[in-house]
Amino acid sequence: MSGNWQAGQPAVVGAKASPSKLAAGLHFIATPIGAARDITLRALDILATADVLVAEDTRSLRHLMEIHGVSLDHRPLISYHDQNGDQARPKVMAHLAEGKSVVYASEAGTPLVADPGYQLGRAAIEADVSVFTAPGPSAALAALTISGLPSDRFLFAGFPPRTSKAKQEWFRTMDNASATMIFYESPKRVKDTLEDLGAAYGFDRQVVICRELTKRFEEALRGTVAELQAALADREIKGEIVILVDRAGKREAVPEDIEAALRKLLPDMSVKDASAEVAQHFGLKRREVYQIALGMAEK
Repeated sequence: MSGNWQAGQPAVVGAKASPSKLAAGLHFIATPIGAARDITLRALDILATADVLVAEDTRSLRHLMEIHGVSLDHRPLISYHDQNGDQARPKVMAHLAEGKSVVYASEAGTPLVADPGYQLGRAAIEADVSVFTAPGPSAALAALTISGLPSDRFLFAGFPPRTSKAKQEWFRTMDNASATMIFYESPKRVKDTLEDLGAAYGFDRQVVICRELTKRFEEALRGTVAELQAALADREIKGEIVILVDRAGKREAVPEDIEAALRKLLPDMSVKDASAEVAQHFGLKRREVYQIALGMAEK
């Protein structure tokens, strides 16, 4: 998610006038996904006191610091992103080896969530360097919060493949997770992705599309795949997109499903126990499944 922040009023850095010295190690901080005031006071303290700053997008981080009155003060600011990670990581690790405090900020949101910070975190851990986090904004969690979809279990899947065939297969491999799926998508591919969702899950699956979260034109569209296709048919879609997909509903059990489940259990369980387990799995009455099991034994 990009760091296109909306400034508002600057925040006050920390609860104290002079934040204490930052502990040596790697500090991951979450940055706003839209509204600049969503940054935490602790993240601002870390930005103000770290020996070295590392950013996925140095221009975005400089802008955010300017909004909140945090000065760079001639401290090193290292660019670290997907394209230069192998070259930049040794520089960052050298500062950590010297016992310095290093802060890493993603372009927007929480580091390591669709973000290149993973390899840096792994390298620090392998070097026995302390790793800290200052939690904060996350587009995936913000979208889940307002989606109205079940939040007890969810799967963040990153970005889907670009081709239709690969995308449909990608969706199918995750349909057994029994969780709300969350992923990011380019606004240019949303309509194609809805078509692939329908092909993989059916066009009656519930979907939520969140656009421009925490920004001026924030929007959440809710409905089935087919309903959202109709709603977006004549629209040009812009902005940062998060798509959430409801888990599959319970499929009504047919006799073939029940018999197949019983055949797996009966070699190792009594008819009574196997019937009870299958009935619980499908949400059926035990007596009904027991009668099916008896009928199978008589064949």
